[in-house]
Amino acid sequence: MVQFSEDQIRRYSRHILLKEVGGIGQKKLLASKVALVGAGGLGSPCAFYLAAAGVGTLGIIDADRVDESNLQRQILHKTTDIGRLKVESARDTLQAYNPDVQVVTHETPLSSQNALGIISQYDVVVNGADNFTTRYLVNDACYFAGKPLVDGSILLFDGQATVFIPGRGCYRCLFPAPPPPGLVPNCAEAGVLGALTGVIGSVQAIEVLKLILGIGESMASRLLLFDALSMEFRMVKL
Repeated sequence: MVQFSEDQIRRYSRHILLKEVGGIGQKKLLASKVALVGAGGLGSPCAFYLAAAGVGTLGIIDADRVDESNLQRQILHKTTDIGRLKVESARDTLQAYNPDVQVVTHETPLSSQNALGIISQYDVVVNGADNFTTRYLVNDACYFAGKPLVDGSILLFDGQATVFIPGRGCYRCLFPAPPPPGLVPNCAEAGVLGALTGVIGSVQAIEVLKLILGIGESMASRLLLFDALSMEFRMVKL
């Protein structure tokens, strides 16, 4: 198990004070490995809070480069990062924020050839993909690898999040087949409220931490729906 330095005791003191976390729980976080599919709107706030919490290894999977239109919501990236690979920008930002965290970059599109190999390396997977092809691919890889999947999505002013635990349902159980091409617009076509990504991404981070620590009740078998315009949260049993 990881031993704390004096700097770590100060950094994680508010976690260590929590009886549900304590020193043992913080060591679990430092020893854990989490993969984030996408360093965009959802991946950004989720990665920030996981890094701040001291999750020892963060794998960032993204093949895109930073575009100026990303900066409205993708808080991992700055104006000076425009044109850079998102995984490189994310790595620099997160390691500057917490040097305890090892950031592993996967600057490649996920495919049926590489998804299982990448995802098998991690304890928990966070899905922030912005297209249905990748969402189903990540779900299938997590299913076959036996990895918990913390799923989230956003569009316009609405967001949703849930957790899929191996043996207790998966994304295909909820949505058996993707919608026909062009039926559901993406954020580039329809728009999204930037701060909405912070809400759903933070919910995903909380669920990841609960899974690693083995505390609380996960959202497995439940779907959280959030309407930002009415500021209403609803929980639906699956």
